[in-house]
Amino acid sequence: MTNIKTYIDYTLKKRIILSIFRAYNVLLTLKFIHLHIKKKAILVSLCISIILMLAKFVAYFLTNSNAILTDATESIVNVIASSFAFYSIYLSTLPKDENHPYGHGKVEFFSAFVEGVLIGVAGIVIIFKSAYDLIYPNDIKQLFDGAIIIGLTGLVNLWVGFYLIKVGKTNKSITLEADGKHLLTDAVSSAGLVVGIIIIQFTQVLWLDGLISIALGLYIIFNGYKLIRKSVGGLMDESNIELVKDIVAILQANRADSWIDIHNLRAQQYGADLHVDCHVTLPYYFDLNEVHEEISNIDRLINESAIHQTEFFIHADPCLPACCNYCKMPNCNVRKEEFKAEIGWDMENVTKNQKHFGR
Repeated sequence: MTNIKTYIDYTLKKRIILSIFRAYNVLLTLKFIHLHIKKKAILVSLCISIILMLAKFVAYFLTNSNAILTDATESIVNVIASSFAFYSIYLSTLPKDENHPYGHGKVEFFSAFVEGVLIGVAGIVIIFKSAYDLIYPNDIKQLFDGAIIIGLTGLVNLWVGFYLIKVGKTNKSITLEADGKHLLTDAVSSAGLVVGIIIIQFTQVLWLDGLISIALGLYIIFNGYKLIRKSVGGLMDESNIELVKDIVAILQANRADSWIDIHNLRAQQYGADLHVDCHVTLPYYFDLNEVHEEISNIDRLINESAIHQTEFFIHADPCLPACCNYCKMPNCNVRKEEFKAEIGWDMENVTKNQKHFGR
């Protein structure tokens, strides 16, 4: 019987390792499928998450370790989240239509919110289960075998996580970034789990199994909270300070003499698209063609300089006599006051809804 059991364990481990390498081959194959890059990336994540989930449950059945069950339970969340993320990315890549004139990009914030909630729920369930097992402990066995399997799944999650984050940042997809960070979290927890399993094996302090599970559960809940916080901010049109800073820096570095000031600047992100509106003060004697040309120049400047595809809505304000002291417009025949000094554009004056002489 011992020989049969050893053979079965060896066969299971061999199949798990082969499954992981097959998942890698699936990824290489998918690179040549003509899918949208974001759909392709999340499909890779989904396929690999399913394989790793099965591997972790095999590790649990081999060891009966509650800590490994914790990792396997979180993998169920990975699969559900990746499935939902795939659908949300499908929606976000649809073109604009009459009912969605700004596109469908915001669904990615909702997807990240759902993923954060699922992560948080998984963490809570893990803590309750672990606390129960501290009181009523299980017999655990074959911890080294479990550590090998969990270690391999952690390495795969680490690689896929970095891949998703890279694609997400390149394509401005919060869903891919969220899924990638989730997998990195999973990889970190797997690393901690492997260390914990080895310590348990050498010390034979079995209650550490439940304690490690509770610690991992708290770590998972914290990461779920961060994801929820970011997604709620996006759904509530929270200002992206870094984005606005980038836009202000571009405008300041390339400001024209006729752009007397820019104020009431706001930015909203819908998926990969950025929508910006602002007020620009121009000489009041410009005709409509000149105003249109200046606005087009601002639009072109941002779209050529920024990393986002940006849609601009610009309201043109006429200058007032109080603007003259910081207006650099040369040969102005209606100037009421000599130019004194340029007012630099920064987050404080560009985001306020007032001309700069009112500071």
